[in-house]
Amino acid sequence: MAVTNSLSRQKNDKSNQLVTFTVNGAKVELSPAIVKDYLVSGDKERVTMQEIVMFINLCKFNGLNPWLKEAYCIKYGNEPATMVTAKEALQKRAENNPAFDGQQSGIITLNANDEINYRTGTFYIADLEKIVGGWAEVWRTDRTHSFRAEVSYDEYEGRKKDGSPNSQWAKKPATMIKKVALAQALREAFPQDLGAMYTAEEQGVDDSIIDVTPINQPQEQTATADDYKTLTEPTPQTQTDDVASALFG
Repeated sequence: MAVTNSLSRQKNDKSNQLVTFTVNGAKVELSPAIVKDYLVSGDKERVTMQEIVMFINLCKFNGLNPWLKEAYCIKYGNEPATMVTAKEALQKRAENNPAFDGQQSGIITLNANDEINYRTGTFYIADLEKIVGGWAEVWRTDRTHSFRAEVSYDEYEGRKKDGSPNSQWAKKPATMIKKVALAQALREAFPQDLGAMYTAEEQGVDDSIIDVTPINQPQEQTATADDYKTLTEPTPQTQTDDVASALFG
């Protein structure tokens, strides 16, 4: 019984240890327990320690504030958790770069005469043409050429398990594929600022399930100040318990 209680206390201690970092002047404090209780969308009881650590490090090393809904951890069933960056966070990061010089995006359609058209924005006539892709272009003042991305609709359409489009892609296909193209063009134009950050639309996540309302960061913590430790960048492990041990000691 004593051994069991000791292991339980160690597990709880690890769940309550904090990572503290600053995003745009705001202090962000995250622990596995906080992430699980407040920041996991979907089946929070199924999320693993390894997935929580990945999410915390996504936020920490990319300067994302999950309390402002700049990043999400989404977990359903036994599928791996999906780490999502808000499109608005990518745009703000790009616009804050002094070299940013504008962007433009739209959709690619195919009409009844098999003619491909490039449209700025998302307007199209569903009865007369079909959406086949999206495009985006980003400019930098310190480059002689623009960064342009063109993506196929079929490759990115978010689908349910039965193969049908999820609710967002069924309702707003033009908007969704344009978001994919813009995210890719921004990432290509600013790889140092936006590398390893992917949006819900790029990963086939139905973003209608995501609550985008900012929430207040909890002020009271379950651990005492003497127990707080800083997480380090995770080393590759195959077992969840090993990952937790490597991070929390």
